[in-house]
Amino acid sequence: MHFSRVLYLFIFTYLATAKQPSAPSAVAGPLRELPWGQLNFLHTTDTHGWHGGHLQEPQYSADWGDYISFASHLRKRADDEGSDLLLIDTGDRVEGNGLYDASDPKGNYTADIFTQQDLDVITVGNHELYKNTTSAREYADIVPAYKNSYIASNLNITSKHGDSVPFGPRYRKFTTKNQGIRVLAMGFIYNFRGNANNTQIQKVQDTVKEPWFQDAVRSKDVDLFLITGHVALRNTSEAEFDKIYDAIRRDNWDTPIAFFGGHTHIRDFKRFGRGTEKKAYGIESGRYLESYGFMSISGLSTKSNGLSTSVATPKFERLYIDNNLYSLHRHSGTNSSTFDTELGRNTSASIAAARKSLDLDKAFGCAPRDYWLYRTPYPSKDSILSLLDEHIIPDTFTDANSSDNPAIVLANSGAVRFDVFKGPFTTDTTYIVCPFTSTFRMIRNVPLDAASQVMKKLNSGPPVFLSEQEGEGAAEAMYRNWLGMRPPAPVREGVLFQVPPGDRLQGLDARIGEQRPLISDHDKPEITPGYTTTDDFGSDGDDTVHEPIPLYNPPNIVGAEIGFSSGDNEGKLPKTVDLVFNEYIQGFTLAVLRQLGVSYGPENTRQALNGMTMTDVISGWVSKNWECEENE
Repeated sequence: MHFSRVLYLFIFTYLATAKQPSAPSAVAGPLRELPWGQLNFLHTTDTHGWHGGHLQEPQYSADWGDYISFASHLRKRADDEGSDLLLIDTGDRVEGNGLYDASDPKGNYTADIFTQQDLDVITVGNHELYKNTTSAREYADIVPAYKNSYIASNLNITSKHGDSVPFGPRYRKFTTKNQGIRVLAMGFIYNFRGNANNTQIQKVQDTVKEPWFQDAVRSKDVDLFLITGHVALRNTSEAEFDKIYDAIRRDNWDTPIAFFGGHTHIRDFKRFGRGTEKKAYGIESGRYLESYGFMSISGLSTKSNGLSTSVATPKFERLYIDNNLYSLHRHSGTNSSTFDTELGRNTSASIAAARKSLDLDKAFGCAPRDYWLYRTPYPSKDSILSLLDEHIIPDTFTDANSSDNPAIVLANSGAVRFDVFKGPFTTDTTYIVCPFTSTFRMIRNVPLDAASQVMKKLNSGPPVFLSEQEGEGAAEAMYRNWLGMRPPAPVREGVLFQVPPGDRLQGLDARIGEQRPLISDHDKPEITPGYTTTDDFGSDGDDTVHEPIPLYNPPNIVGAEIGFSSGDNEGKLPKTVDLVFNEYIQGFTLAVLRQLGVSYGPENTRQALNGMTMTDVISGWVSKNWECEENE
């Protein structure tokens, strides 16, 4: 930790009015300074509809309107000082919060809310592409709002005439306002295979061979390559950003490169290249509007300052900003009376109105305690996955099972997206915990010897991350790749592989955690649990100094046995069972059964639970089992 860059703020309590009426106020914490430079960036990614902020977590309680005000103050600073600020978003703006998921159609409010923020570069994420309706709406509403700033270097969409046309410009060249830095920006989606059939993704390794790409990277009038995308910085089998780096360096060996990624829901900063390369760095900036990524570059050569690209070695710096008003006020040099801008206030008001219209604060019941997804081991009494397989699944399927057969019910842990906090379990909570629309499927009369091994087999391999939209063949190929291999090494305590359900990757060593309320009972703010990120620049990148939180990797699959000890069959094992599973893991389940010598296809499956989704299952169980006290 570089103590010279830490501001210890000796304040007993700092109260800042959160923009959403039900959001908690932020309080004081020790902050590191914003590393302002010649060219500065604010980066958001994987916001997944959380534009109203976190209404049960003080450390992330600011909303999208606050971000608009914050960016406005930093733009003014850039203009006043003659430096530059660019704003970037790298996708997955949809699915994961009631503000998006509870409306009909989905996203009915969020497009207007999100587009109030000006952006210099915006890209697509995989969640914008899963469904035809979602990608069509993105193309119709978001792309026109940002025009040339919406960059789609390797994505096409089918037009109303049936042609495959670019989703947006392949790249953008522009000069920054104050410094005159000549920027060439591109925007990519990783080699995603689960997109709906109205979009077409070109693999990154093929895109870099295109004539337009080759011409662009050979440009002589570029001071900085700005490579953005819904792409993980590291440890991916495809290594898309590394392929882009290599392609640029083959033709342009010295121009600085700034990468902005996403998708894996972590804070991370990476140095690209080998040996003495110090001109290519990339940042990922977290998830769910918990974080803003800040990167600065100083010492860039420009046409106006006359520095030689081959001599100048720019300085890259980064900071991960916790999304609360205390941090935003301090980093913008404002306070509660000077922070709000008119556009920021209006956007916050629009969010509040949308939340009210969607009745997001309606409670189905009240949780008796906190239930954690990653912060407690599985199984344990405080694990939300233990709650799922010990109570929610058995109760629901026992009540709904119309078959006389015993059943084994399986669900992927990625179907649960977030923690449950003690107190009201609302409409908003329902979508936060599980926003997915996949239903349950069933195969009748599966031999018990095979059905009982499916969960064990799936939990002995790498994380399940293929969706049914990628096809059963892809799922089976993925499964066969690791059949017979040793299980991965146990996860170290404190290391979390936190990436989107359905997109899990291994090997990311970034430590994160949810933030408890900051309470100061002396003259110095208490260092509390929270994000403690280690990246290629060290461990001083989080703007708030936190204490690490132990985190635990969950299993791929959880499950329950239903009706094994009832009636005349008590104490006896059945020969066959109904195998029930979340539709999302159907391809993997069928592949495992085939490997076990029992062959089934999609045509052998049928709908279970009358089409209920996991979201329906959880909210229905809560409404029956968690009553609220009068004072809650």
